[in-house]
Amino acid sequence: MLRISDARIDGFIAEDVPYIDLTSEILGIGDQPGEMEYFTREDCVLAGTDVVRRIMEKLGCDAVTAASDGQRIEAGKAFFTVRGRAGDLHAAWKVCLNVFDHLSAVATKTRAMVDAAHAANPRCEVLTTRKSMPGAKDLLTCAVMAGGAFPHRLGLSETVLVFEHHLTFFGGFERFVDELPAIKAKCIEKKLFVEADAERAITLARVSANSIGVDGIQLDKVPVAELQELVSRLRAIDPRLTLIAAGGINPQNAGAYAACGVDGLATTAPFTAKPIDMSVRMRRA
Repeated sequence: MLRISDARIDGFIAEDVPYIDLTSEILGIGDQPGEMEYFTREDCVLAGTDVVRRIMEKLGCDAVTAASDGQRIEAGKAFFTVRGRAGDLHAAWKVCLNVFDHLSAVATKTRAMVDAAHAANPRCEVLTTRKSMPGAKDLLTCAVMAGGAFPHRLGLSETVLVFEHHLTFFGGFERFVDELPAIKAKCIEKKLFVEADAERAITLARVSANSIGVDGIQLDKVPVAELQELVSRLRAIDPRLTLIAAGGINPQNAGAYAACGVDGLATTAPFTAKPIDMSVRMRRA
């Protein structure tokens, strides 16, 4: 389970309820006991349950029934029910709904890509990039994992991944290849990956097969029609290389890319998912 601090949970609540629920106070209904259930109008893969449960606890509401992250929920079904004071239920209502409908959308789109990739190649994983909304990485990571994928890269401190921009400052691709043994020697506990086109990928594979080289190659924007042959060539040169396809991969083409024999698909697509249509019902207890 991803760690999310209490301060983060408090921040979610404060964003929507900075001081009081003025409407409940004006109507004088805050102390009345009640029950609230969340339901979906669309089939989806649920995400955000653990975050919502902690928000509810902070606001004094008790969960009665709750589905789990990653569970498929049919349209029309209730998936989370809580009891509490009417004022607390109203304070939790929208912030929790927003967590559920946004994260479940990401999880649902992720699962579609995972299912497509695994149907074509069970050994190919879907990996989401760090091109997500700033400030929401923890929530989006929860959603991605609920959908069956993994983070490709949670930040610059995590992975050694060399892009063309790095090589601009380093002195070019040729110098990088020449100094690969020294570069690799610095990656004591980390694997070394490089984003490359077809020509550079073949060069890197040959170097790695014959001496100290890269651990993996990220093949950027290589069309499906060309990718399978390229993967076969790279595997023949150095079967130990990890090969990742990246650039323009989405639910519609994930299966085709996975079928090319790569080990993973790096994608941003799940982060653009349209929120799931969800709502709540409240009643007196």
